[in-house]
Amino acid sequence: MVAELSGRGGPDGTFRRRGRAAAGGPSGPSGTFRRDRAGRRARWRRAAAAVAAGAVPCLAFPAPALWWLAYVALVPWMLLLRSAPTGRRAALEGWLGGAGFIVAVHHWLLPSLHVFLVPLAALLGLLWIPWALLVRELLGGAPAPGRAAAALVLVPAGWLLSELARSWQGLGGPWGLLGASQWQVPAALRLASVGGVWLVSLLVVAVNCAVVLVVAVPGARVTAVASVAGCAVLTGAVWLWLPRPEVTGALRVAVVQPGLVDGADGGEHRFAVEERLTADLAGTRPGLVVWGESSVGADLSARPDLSRRLAELSARVGAPLLVNVDARRSDRPGIYKSSVLVGPQGPTGDRYDKMRLVPFGEYIPARSLLGWATSVGKAAGEDRMRGAGPVVMDLPGGTRIGPLVCFESAFPDMSRHLAGEGAGVLVAQSSTSTFQHSWAPAQHASLAALRAAETGRPMVHSTLTGVSAVFGPSGERIGRELPTSASTAAVYEVPLARGTTPFVRFGNWPGGASLAVLVLYCAARGARAVRAARSAPAPSAPPARTARG
Repeated sequence: MVAELSGRGGPDGTFRRRGRAAAGGPSGPSGTFRRDRAGRRARWRRAAAAVAAGAVPCLAFPAPALWWLAYVALVPWMLLLRSAPTGRRAALEGWLGGAGFIVAVHHWLLPSLHVFLVPLAALLGLLWIPWALLVRELLGGAPAPGRAAAALVLVPAGWLLSELARSWQGLGGPWGLLGASQWQVPAALRLASVGGVWLVSLLVVAVNCAVVLVVAVPGARVTAVASVAGCAVLTGAVWLWLPRPEVTGALRVAVVQPGLVDGADGGEHRFAVEERLTADLAGTRPGLVVWGESSVGADLSARPDLSRRLAELSARVGAPLLVNVDARRSDRPGIYKSSVLVGPQGPTGDRYDKMRLVPFGEYIPARSLLGWATSVGKAAGEDRMRGAGPVVMDLPGGTRIGPLVCFESAFPDMSRHLAGEGAGVLVAQSSTSTFQHSWAPAQHASLAALRAAETGRPMVHSTLTGVSAVFGPSGERIGRELPTSASTAAVYEVPLARGTTPFVRFGNWPGGASLAVLVLYCAARGARAVRAARSAPAPSAPPARTARG
């Protein structure tokens, strides 16, 4: 040992090599430290790139509304994931990108949630981990044409799985679905009538996947181009051959938007403004007048004076009023948000209580654990109560309307159910005054176009402070929208239509199909793993050792 350490008794190079290592040569501690530091920097750069890449798709939504960006917005994120050195790294970058997407699309919630938005985004970001692993496995390296073709099906299906999971109301609901960015593209709206916003999301992710193959995998470019051509043919076939909603008449609908009202007596002042704007509609012959969410701040049974004033307004304009009462009810405990139809004789008895409430805004999930959120943001001090079920209301002329309240217009299943129950017009009463100068009002209004296209029924989106908008049965805009700066009433000639769209008839079949192909893929992978384990040669026995005396 002494001879080896001193250089004697061993090869001459032994001492010199160890001397260089001790002095901090390339294979010594200093070199290892530099490599570790460079590796950490690279990992941090990739992590930051994942967050930024995940945030890019937010620009496709209103207010920027760069709808065309959605078809390439996932490419930077997917290129990063396919180059991840390990599955664990891909999972991390999928999680970080998903969190970045949630923060970017919902950044306007910061005034209400403050820092709580970050842990919420971190929780929801976990839903993108399976998709990230699919991207790495199917697009990583140099995939053969068969694997590339599988990626064009499975990667969009994996993305849709994350959208379906976070569409659960308890996780915040289906806000910011990628397909919703295409609300102003007629061809995409036609696809929505077939498979809802879900089918549009699948198409958008498939195009992103094809772009990644074209950019990064030269051997799969033919497959990628063929898939894009197939998407174009599918869209063209739907555009040409799918029957359009058959217009059968029109309903004149007046939207009353009072604008931003502040002050301690804001509820009474708002009611007075709405009353004045509605009175100005006399002579315009509307068939329905719609007020926004929380347009009435007291229960009408407890305030007969407000009920009488609304009845007088209805008689004056010659149409029923659909108001929204946000108050503690006199006939049962708790605060409800309710759409109430009022005619010349007063409330007609038609009432819809909001069913799906906004997490933290209208109730706090697990309040006993998360009630502290009220101290750091504008979270609900008291939970609102939920309604029992959807309601379809009958207007005097025979038209039936299906009311939704604010956040509920984000849920495709709710408008689908109302259309299936015979609603001829969908009406969403909303208020985004808390987020007045953000992207939220425009994002919210755009959802009405998708719900109209999905159901083949026109939709009226009436708000307190804008953006108010009306869309026809194909999702096309009717008339002008009322911006957040407007305090006015406007009358729209809303086309009525009949017929049933494939989405109303079959529901979210793209979600079911995506889940089915992912299950088949996992089953095939499992079967291959079992066969490989069975066919692997058994390990040879170690040579016998004999003891020698």
